[in-house]
Amino acid sequence: MRIGGAVTEPYHTPEEWLAQVRELAYSTVSNPIGADASQAEKRAYLECIRQHDLTIGEVGVWKNTLSLDEAERRVAVAYAKEQLALAEELGACCCVNISGARGDSWDGCYKENYAPDVYALLVDMVRDILDSVKPERTFYTLEPMPWMHPDSPDGYLQLIRDVDRERFAVHLDYANLINGIQKYIHSTAFVEECFRKLGPYIKSVHAKDVALDGLPCRLRECNPGTGSIDFANVLRLTQELGEDTPLFVEHMSEHEEFRDAVAHLRGIARREGIPIKDMRP
Repeated sequence: MRIGGAVTEPYHTPEEWLAQVRELAYSTVSNPIGADASQAEKRAYLECIRQHDLTIGEVGVWKNTLSLDEAERRVAVAYAKEQLALAEELGACCCVNISGARGDSWDGCYKENYAPDVYALLVDMVRDILDSVKPERTFYTLEPMPWMHPDSPDGYLQLIRDVDRERFAVHLDYANLINGIQKYIHSTAFVEECFRKLGPYIKSVHAKDVALDGLPCRLRECNPGTGSIDFANVLRLTQELGEDTPLFVEHMSEHEEFRDAVAHLRGIARREGIPIKDMRP
């Protein structure tokens, strides 16, 4: 298993970027360069990554590929193809997006997200992205969300069957799937269910905590160690997927927050005897 996250401070060279990666104690990273970078820049970052035994765990899309605005949707799908092609070029573990939403907010909760014709559009869209790029080294994945497809382990498995493409896989964000009080109360068993059912397809994992704030069943994401998730269990299950499986901390704004979150997870791993790969000095 490798642990990583975002690099939040500005950088202009591979050396400046690497200094932050080293301080954060990452051994896997998000893509450090965009698709519009020159070939020389890409080669420089890839050489730095290889030299220090890092991996690119994920390339993000984060666009509404199910937008109600057809022009916006087409632009988002084109960008997803561009990012998947970048992930393929960089040899990233996966390219990740969410499915998208049928409302004003790109990641919002709308009943229309579950309309049968929207599910059909989602299946066709994922097929189109994969068939256009034809990746051989990377995978296209969807981060699950609590109020759109896929919103459960079984729902993700059904989507994999329906898309029916070898290079469609799983980006596991178990916290986003804890969308009810029973899953929260029994979170350890639920996380185990996610790994058990989706394990053969998982290419990357998000390490997030979940806290209950009160009525009416108000669940919120929080930094590792400040909620109820059993991270010894998460680390053990991730390690069982393979020694290079990326586990990412996310949704923090400050460099120090990412550093502390990774330190917290590494501390648990040391205590539990769970191996984590380190970057090469």
